[in-house]
Amino acid sequence: MDLGIRGKTALVAASTGGLGLAVARALAAEGARVAITGRRRERAEEIASSMGGAIAIEADLSTPDGTATAVERTEAELGPVDIVVLNGPGPRPGAAATLGSDDLAAAFDILLRPHHALVSTVLPGMRERRWGRILAIGSSGVAAPLPNLAMSNTGRAALAGYLKTLAAEVALDCVTVNLLLPGRIATDRVAELDAAAAKRRGVTVTDIEIESRKTIPARRYGDPDEFGAAAAFLCSAPASYITGVALRCDGGLIRSL
Repeated sequence: MDLGIRGKTALVAASTGGLGLAVARALAAEGARVAITGRRRERAEEIASSMGGAIAIEADLSTPDGTATAVERTEAELGPVDIVVLNGPGPRPGAAATLGSDDLAAAFDILLRPHHALVSTVLPGMRERRWGRILAIGSSGVAAPLPNLAMSNTGRAALAGYLKTLAAEVALDCVTVNLLLPGRIATDRVAELDAAAAKRRGVTVTDIEIESRKTIPARRYGDPDEFGAAAAFLCSAPASYITGVALRCDGGLIRSL
């Protein structure tokens, strides 16, 4: 299938590792011009150099200046942003009963405010050109809140509500807005969560991994490239009638429809 994004400009947030990198690689493989963004300049440059038509941007997208820098450089070097992939680090683990008001504020600051700023910056151009793809890398916690990830569950649910509302508002402008929800994909972030769970429960990381795989019908963690392929499709031309969707890429982990 031709995804119809050859020559499109894609800005992928936090794409120097993990799921962001997997999505960036998938988009580049389909011929998109990709802006690799992250706080590690050398890592971003290394990744960009391995992709045709990609550029590296050192920027902290959790700050207004970082967002402005990333968009300005992308548009100056690659052209107007057609595809934006929202991504970033998650907040610390913790139980809901232990959250204070500062924790709730931090959840919004990490998981909603930066993504809103990035969308607000690129959306006017997408609407004017009548073509755009906004995709957020979320979490299966949006569909079923995950134990001991109260800050993540709260912030990601808020982002999902914002994006779902936005999807209906911009559909007539040929801009789609979707979320892709990973389950347990083999990334550094999942490894960190497994290590934290092992420490909290006094068991080994291997014990946690075995236990986790038993909860997944596919009986394995996902490969980042599998996630990247799903993301590339949601950013494609053939996916123009898919919007306002939270698609799970989780091996069947979440049992609800």
